[in-house]
Amino acid sequence: MKKILIGLALLANIHFMQAQTYTNAYPKELQKLAAKWVKKGEWRKGFTKASPAPSVNLVEFYIQYHRNPEEWKALFQWLENTDLLAISPGRIPIEGTDLTVSVEDGDNWCSQQNLREGKGSESHLQKIDFMYVVRGKEGFCRLDHETSTPKGPYKPDRLEYNFSYDKLEQFTSIPGTFNIMFPCDWHIAKVKTDDKSQNLRVLVIKVNYKM
Repeated sequence: MKKILIGLALLANIHFMQAQTYTNAYPKELQKLAAKWVKKGEWRKGFTKASPAPSVNLVEFYIQYHRNPEEWKALFQWLENTDLLAISPGRIPIEGTDLTVSVEDGDNWCSQQNLREGKGSESHLQKIDFMYVVRGKEGFCRLDHETSTPKGPYKPDRLEYNFSYDKLEQFTSIPGTFNIMFPCDWHIAKVKTDDKSQNLRVLVIKVNYKM
C-alpha cells in the first residue's frame, strides 16, 4: 500500500501529461514501480488467460487500475470465467458494472494504402479501449504525438488525426496478450497483417477513464 501511495503521489505534477505523452515521459521511479506491479501480477485476481502486450503503457495501467479497481477487477474476472470462443458476437454487459463487452468477428481492414491516405485514426478522452484478441491476429498503429494533429473538433468520445505515415509505430496483437489504448494512445486498430487470413475475433471493452 505504501508503494501505491508513493506512486500516486508522483502524479501530482503530471496530471495533464497523461493525454499527451507516452510512457517514457513519466518519472523513472514511477515507470519502475508500474513495471514491478504488473510483473508481480496483483492486478490479475485469478486472471490467467493473457498478459499485457509489449505496447501497453504500464504506467497508465497502474494509475487507472488504482483509481478504479473494482471496474478492472470485474473486467478480468469476467474474461477468466467466460468461454470467449463459445459466446456469440454482439454486446454483453458485465454484471454489477456499467461495462459492456463488444464481441467482434471480422477481418482486419486497414491496408498500408489506407494508412498512407490518413485513414482510421482515433483517440478517446473519456474511455479506455481494452482490446483482447481471442482468435487470429490484429494489426495496430500508434501515432507520433509531435507530428500528428486533430482533424477537427472533439466529438464525444472520439478525436481523429492527421498523421505522418513514416512516423507510425506498427505492431500486432495475438491471443495470450491484450492491448490497452489510453487517451494518450492515438491509434489505429484492425490494420492488415502479413498473415494469409485477416479474420479474427476481438473483444473490445470501454473502461471509464479516471482523472
